[in-house]
Amino acid sequence: MILSVRSLALTCALGALGAALTACGGPVGPPVARQGHHAPATSAAPSRPPTLAPGPAGLTPVFKNGPRTQGKTVALTFDADMTADEGPRAAAGEHFDNPRLIATLRAFKVPATVFMTGRWADEYPREARDIGQDPQFEIANHSYSHYAFTGDCYGLPTVSEDTMRADVERAYAAFERAGVRNAMPYFRFPGGCYDQRSLRTLSSVGVTAVQWDVISGDAFATDADAVARQVLDGVRPGSVVVMHCTRSAAPVTERALRTIVPELRKKGFRFVKVSQLIGASAGQH
Repeated sequence: MILSVRSLALTCALGALGAALTACGGPVGPPVARQGHHAPATSAAPSRPPTLAPGPAGLTPVFKNGPRTQGKTVALTFDADMTADEGPRAAAGEHFDNPRLIATLRAFKVPATVFMTGRWADEYPREARDIGQDPQFEIANHSYSHYAFTGDCYGLPTVSEDTMRADVERAYAAFERAGVRNAMPYFRFPGGCYDQRSLRTLSSVGVTAVQWDVISGDAFATDADAVARQVLDGVRPGSVVVMHCTRSAAPVTERALRTIVPELRKKGFRFVKVSQLIGASAGQH
């Protein structure tokens, strides 16, 4: 959920002032999928989304990229960063969605993973449901409020330790309320900020934390070519690219995609969802 380090700092700082990034629409389903991860193996096990095994001391596992040696695959991810306190801005006409970007992904037949805040799903339930029902996409959790899970995260407001799990569960409830099913058991920390405490606190939720290894720099960018070049220069086999799909905070992302997608395909890359990269990684172990 953020681009260049400088862009990340700027984005999150603005988020702290009530201008946090917003993103494309992306639905996520209910907590059932996450619970299934801990259930005993059954005949339905193959259909469950792949996750990583818990880290040391049972901490929430963190995924940053897929295997580098299993073909030229890349996962495009899009963060929907609408914060808990941005309702008045949406009511005043600010657009925290980006239907055109979703349409472009569909036209290019590019699968993608959307990390959505629960607040976004509450604001755009029809779009959340539409994306969630499209097999081309998968929806994952980006918290409800888009508040930081560490004490120092680029100026973002913070979630207290005793409400971290509730914030994640509240997002899943918002997705379900919007009519989204089959939520993925993946979570992206707001600002990408986490520590031992937050990983320990969320371990009981049963999610895999998903970071990235390629920062697109699309937050508040005005040069689509620069965004495209930053992605094209950074992608390696197994990469996870972090982008945004919102009209207000990432206005040139859709245009950048029109360059990124054909150029990566020319280089032999195949687009996959995060779940496919995690599945490949889990298979290595």
